[in-house]
Amino acid sequence: MDTQKYVKHREKEGHALQLSIPDSVAQAIRMPEKYKEQNLLIELAVALYAQEALSFGKARELAGMSTYEFGQLLGRREIPRHYGASELEDDLRYARGE
Repeated sequence: MDTQKYVKHREKEGHALQLSIPDSVAQAIRMPEKYKEQNLLIELAVALYAQEALSFGKARELAGMSTYEFGQLLGRREIPRHYGASELEDDLRYARGE
């Protein structure tokens, strides 16, 4: 996903939570500047999913990835999928086109 398009999309949605990363830390992150925000969101999504703090659907939403892309990422990282009532509800909403 194009980073600028991604950021604009997220700005339109409005957010209740913003994280602040000190400049010294942000500058020390070794990744291209234009992908930094998107990659950090992906890493946060994966970590929260692995800790079972977010459902699969919400984690992939945070990561800005499709169901398939996020599932593949978890597989490459050998993070087991957990499936419960909230994942079932996410899947049902997705199937209904919501």
